[in-house]
Amino acid sequence: MSLPGSPATPPAARGRSLTKIFGEGDTRVVALDGVDVDFPRGRFTAIMGPSGSGKSTLMHCMAGLDSVTSGQAYIGDVDLSTLDDKALTVLRRDRVGFVFQAFNLLPTLTAQENITLPMDIAGRKPDRAWLDTVIDTIGLRDRLAHRPSELSGGQQQRVACARALAGRPDIVFADEPTGNLDSRSGADVLDFLRRSVREMGQTVVMVTHDPKAAGYADRVLFLADGRIVDEMLEPTAERVLERLKALDSDDGARPAATDAASRAGVR
Repeated sequence: MSLPGSPATPPAARGRSLTKIFGEGDTRVVALDGVDVDFPRGRFTAIMGPSGSGKSTLMHCMAGLDSVTSGQAYIGDVDLSTLDDKALTVLRRDRVGFVFQAFNLLPTLTAQENITLPMDIAGRKPDRAWLDTVIDTIGLRDRLAHRPSELSGGQQQRVACARALAGRPDIVFADEPTGNLDSRSGADVLDFLRRSVREMGQTVVMVTHDPKAAGYADRVLFLADGRIVDEMLEPTAERVLERLKALDSDDGARPAATDAASRAGVR
């Protein structure tokens, strides 16, 4: 029997020859330049790179939040480019979890209602045992009746993480999930994401600029100028920081591309 994330196990998501172009003529920016990438099941992958490298663009295209100019993005064996808007919405709702820098909780709902909201909208009953596992893992069972305004930022983000996991998605995409948090709250959220992978078998892909956050992942992919230029397994904050410094130094020789990408809003 193959283990989660082993070569014999199909990836939770993959991209083939992903290209994303913004603008035309003098404003044309190649945000993704023929990217091939796999996100193994049951693994925690961080995506990093200098400003304008295309890391958030890669995540948005893989998650079906943005379309690619050419190439294919797959969730499981489903090619996202073959889906119409309705089918894509259903796939994102049922098979993909999202965590963003802004917590995106509804202020009038309790923590528990926010956690189960996507399933309530879909008319699906939660798997009670799984939901209990998620709630116990985030450590907020005694705060489930509280509204977001009654929770700290770190607690709100943990609720957002639980919401992403509650439907047992194939993959969770997290875009700078600790960007609005202090270091202690950020560590709590990252520890929860790591535990969800190691103890619950979840697949997580996280975009971050923080080497400490990347140190929680199983591997780090480094982007520069819309291409994956390196991969690091079993990362540490110190090793990631050194690699980022090298990438920043390399980018110093290509300021035009980086500046153009930044002006186009590419991250």
